[in-house]
Amino acid sequence: MVGAGTDRSKTAISGGPAIVLVRPQLAVNIGMCARAMANFGLSDLRLVSPREGWPRTGTYRKGAYAAAAGAVHLLESAKLYESVREAIEDLSFVYAATARGRGQMKPVMTPAQAMPAMAARMSAGEKHGVLFGPERTGLDNDDVALADAILTFPVNPAYASLNLAQAVLLTGYEWFRAVHGDAIPFEVEERSPPATREMTLAFFDFLEGELDKRGFFRPLTKKPVMSRNLRNMFHRMGLTQQDVRTLWGVVVRLVEGTRREPKKSSRKKQKEEAGS
Repeated sequence: MVGAGTDRSKTAISGGPAIVLVRPQLAVNIGMCARAMANFGLSDLRLVSPREGWPRTGTYRKGAYAAAAGAVHLLESAKLYESVREAIEDLSFVYAATARGRGQMKPVMTPAQAMPAMAARMSAGEKHGVLFGPERTGLDNDDVALADAILTFPVNPAYASLNLAQAVLLTGYEWFRAVHGDAIPFEVEERSPPATREMTLAFFDFLEGELDKRGFFRPLTKKPVMSRNLRNMFHRMGLTQQDVRTLWGVVVRLVEGTRREPKKSSRKKQKEEAGS
């Protein structure tokens, strides 16, 4: 299954810090982490002693690949390690993602704080990574001891536990923002140019004229205020030329009633009756 936003015609972004999943328990969560990584251009997936082994086979493999939703290339290129130490030995800086204070006197940062500095150092040639612990227990203290700093998330203190893929997603999001900025991937396409003042004023005159005929402006002493309110409502919309034409057509149809279908010629009617 591939997500609706997948576009194979565009160049895929890759790179970023290593995402190290330490003793992950569920195949589906590994797949979801791969999907989160692909969303934000992360491509270095490392697995430390998955509970069911790796690569997955049978039902486990099917679940992981389905959850990856098109990011199966990350599952197929994932590196497998026996220990955290092996998984991070080529990295120069490592964060340990955890929701709990560990009393290890390490710097504690949010992804929004950590990712800009990480991006700058990685652009200079360093290799960085983030450790994420098992779904049920998180990283243990020995895992955290191997890291340079702690990465945590500003969440509800009474419910701070994040799903594994959610934690990877939030980290990837801040990484992408740090490297590529906040520019949105697409903007609204302008299908019609803005309406000219002449066009909108002509519509207002027409609308108010029809409303006047039907006694809308009552009492008459309030007509100037009601008229200004109407005009201001439409001005706030930022009308396009197509908007004005459509609104004009709506009012015309309300005024004139149901449009009658053109009568069929007797010859055409005879042909239709003969065909039936």
